[in-house]
Amino acid sequence: MQNPEIIGFIVFLILLAGAFVGWTLRHLMPAQFTDDTKSLVSVSTAVVATVSALVLGLLISNANSSFSAIGGEVTTLSAQILRLDQMLRRYGPDAKPARESLRQYAEHKTADMFPDNPADFDLADSTTYQLLQRVEDQVLALKPANPRDQWWLGQALTLASKIGDTRWLLTQQLGQGTPKAVVALLVFWLTLLFGSFGLFAPRNFISAVTLTLCALAVAGAVGMILELEKGFGGLVHISQDPMRHAVEALEAPSNDMPGLDQNGSDKLSSSQY
Repeated sequence: MQNPEIIGFIVFLILLAGAFVGWTLRHLMPAQFTDDTKSLVSVSTAVVATVSALVLGLLISNANSSFSAIGGEVTTLSAQILRLDQMLRRYGPDAKPARESLRQYAEHKTADMFPDNPADFDLADSTTYQLLQRVEDQVLALKPANPRDQWWLGQALTLASKIGDTRWLLTQQLGQGTPKAVVALLVFWLTLLFGSFGLFAPRNFISAVTLTLCALAVAGAVGMILELEKGFGGLVHISQDPMRHAVEALEAPSNDMPGLDQNGSDKLSSSQY
């Protein structure tokens, strides 16, 4: 299921072939198509059409839910990175090396998920994960001087752990798409439908164009399901804006909160009173 466009095109050709077979049978055996036969074919294909519509709708709904969930996890990841940076900033100057490693991790993670060539995305890059482990090691090496620093240190380690969990969760989710057998069965049902359409379609240009456009629309729906399940590296992909904004915030010359010093204390001048 790694090439939704190719799979969609193959489905399109299969559906057209089914319609052509039905179209050919109609003219090879015209005497076989009595009113009773037409009625039987119509009722049978109505059942298949109902089941196909239900399954197709269910697959689209599931694919959209999966796509939205992955997008939410990317947004959560960017928020966790920014929050961790703020915690390290408030800890004090001693956390500056960890903040620099975190910035490098954010840059590499963004490049892994949204490379210049979408097909080159890699959610399980071990080099990028080592940067996150370096952040954890640098945070663990800090020596808190008071309970306040100890609290910030504990919160920072918890967030770093959550960032690592998100990495594994994204990797595992992308491997769980619609089973190939379900897609194959759905295509078989749709082929039967288009074959029945061809049985009753007259031989003219309008019929041919109509069947072609219908096959294109249905094949596009199947391709869209696979695109949504993929999440990264396709025509339809997760928005990169949250991670890009996080990287820009970490790369800013000063991402300190206005009105706060390195220890998080208020720095209001006397003129503000």
